[in-house]
Amino acid sequence: MRHPVRPVRPALAGLLLAAALVLTGCGANDSADGGSASDAKADVGTAAQEAAGSAGAKDSGSGTGRTAPDLTVARIIRTASLTVQVKDVPKALDAARTTAEDAGGYVGNETTTRDSGGRERTRVVLRVPTAKYDEVLGALQGAGKLIDRTAKAQDVTDQVVDVDSRVASQRASVARIRELMDRAAKLSDVVTLEGELSSREADLESLLAQQASLKDRTSMATITLSLTQTPAKKAAAKDDSPGFVDAVSGGWHVFVTMLRWIALALGAALPFAALAAVLALLWWRLARRRRTTAQPGSET
Repeated sequence: MRHPVRPVRPALAGLLLAAALVLTGCGANDSADGGSASDAKADVGTAAQEAAGSAGAKDSGSGTGRTAPDLTVARIIRTASLTVQVKDVPKALDAARTTAEDAGGYVGNETTTRDSGGRERTRVVLRVPTAKYDEVLGALQGAGKLIDRTAKAQDVTDQVVDVDSRVASQRASVARIRELMDRAAKLSDVVTLEGELSSREADLESLLAQQASLKDRTSMATITLSLTQTPAKKAAAKDDSPGFVDAVSGGWHVFVTMLRWIALALGAALPFAALAAVLALLWWRLARRRRTTAQPGSET
């Protein structure tokens, strides 16, 4: 006896359809997960770029995380102050100007005054190339009598390296902000980036000013020259110890002075002496007349 055969095709078809649906769903999930991962990587890359920009800005402000370039020349600021006594101040000033200009420099501030004794005094600031500093300094102090000299040398090599590196980093930071502005799509992002760009450009201008100042002070030395007029020469002091001639001369001087004072005394007393003589003469005559009258028999 045979059992009846059950139909299997519909059941098999159902199982295959369910399996296909399950596989399709898994594929869609995998596809969705893959897209999310790509977007996440893109977002991370953008964030990393912006973080690098921020790090560059911080580095430009703090001076860290940079590699200093190799230097072969030291950066030194040279300054000097001279006080020289000369016979002719205007002539010495013209010579100092010529010396500075021939060396490739120029004349800065200049002040001329006169003291209570009428002597002229001039103060002038000269800027000369550092390579000609020693030569010009020697020529200026040899123009007359050197009264005072002060020279200073300040090594600013590290400061120059730091400022140069910060300028390079700040320029790269400004360039990154401009690139982000070119790719920005939202108005709010553009406004934010414009404010950041203005701030970083202001910092860059300040660093460029420091860089220019350091370059000027290290390439051109500063010499402050004070010119004073030489005082008039005084007569040489003589030996104060007296000699024989001095004694004779002094004695004669005393004798003449004594005679002069005697003559002056006599001249002053002469009117009184004359008056006294006249009075004495009158008294003598009066006394004589009285004696003659008093004698007996003087009338016969």
